Amino acid sequence: MRILVTGSAGHLGEALVRTLQSLNYDVLGLDMLDSPFTARAGSIVDRDFVRDCMREVRIVFHPATLHKPHVVTHSPQSFVDTNVTGTLNLLEEAVAAGVESFIFTSTTSVFGDALVPPPGAPAAWITEDVTPVPKNIYGVTKAAAEDLCRLFHRKYRLPCVILRTSRFFPEEDDNPEMRAAYADGNLKANEYLFRRVDIEDAVSAHLAAAQRAPAIGFGHYIISATTPFLPEDLADLRADAPRVVAKRVPGYEAEYERRGWRMLPSIDRVYVNERALHELGWRPRYDFASVVERLRSGDDLRSSLAQRVGSKGYHVEQFVEGPYPVESSRSQ
Repeated sequence: MRILVTGSAGHLGEALVRTLQSLNYDVLGLDMLDSPFTARAGSIVDRDFVRDCMREVRIVFHPATLHKPHVVTHSPQSFVDTNVTGTLNLLEEAVAAGVESFIFTSTTSVFGDALVPPPGAPAAWITEDVTPVPKNIYGVTKAAAEDLCRLFHRKYRLPCVILRTSRFFPEEDDNPEMRAAYADGNLKANEYLFRRVDIEDAVSAHLAAAQRAPAIGFGHYIISATTPFLPEDLADLRADAPRVVAKRVPGYEAEYERRGWRMLPSIDRVYVNERALHELGWRPRYDFASVVERLRSGDDLRSSLAQRVGSKGYHVEQFVEGPYPVESSRSQ
């Protein structure tokens, strides 16, 4: 069985190719950049290139995208070309080739302003039923690509599953205030409570989605580490997150104190993965409790796959203000 993986030089694309190759699948990785995991170098905007790559393909994993870090450095048209037109090219050629499963990697960023509750309100409980309110061209184009997937399932019965992944990048946070206040590992460990997923778990979600897609037909799922929180915690999370974490994951404080780490004082949203657990049969291995246990044992908080993939960055350039330039609030 031939499997096509777009964005094979990127974090998730490489992780998918590595994993599929270890399982002895015939994998075709494509990307604009050459890499050890890229079999074909080219752009998904090039329809002829996509058509040629789609020959004999049965499953498509489509994580290739322009990301949030590109919002300042790339034009809105570039986002439309890559994230919308590129996805359209893949969908049309997938239908023509008789593809059996099309797995589109989306992002929790499509929720946009729906993630931020007003001052004084409880933290937001983010499930697939929350209506996205994209706040930049990245979110808008990913939402549009999701709609294309829905259309191609309705019109052509192409089995399409959308995975809205939370953070799995290893690069530093783009917020300078957060970088100044927290060690990088501290901040990432905190995020496993509400908005981070290990790349190994992101890969296993994609594999589960590909297996279930023909039976599901169409669906979209949040892919994030399993939160220990419950809906009744939301008001307290916004006001006093450390107290709630101590209640739900008792004992974490000792390891944090040993490292000089701190919990976030307030958490404003929680990504909920229950639908993916139940409908995809997904079994993520990494959550906040497991991360704390790895830290106690002296292990890296990342999976071995995440360590092998490592950090890639998003730009050739180096930026004084951080790992990548960030939109001003006015431009958002």
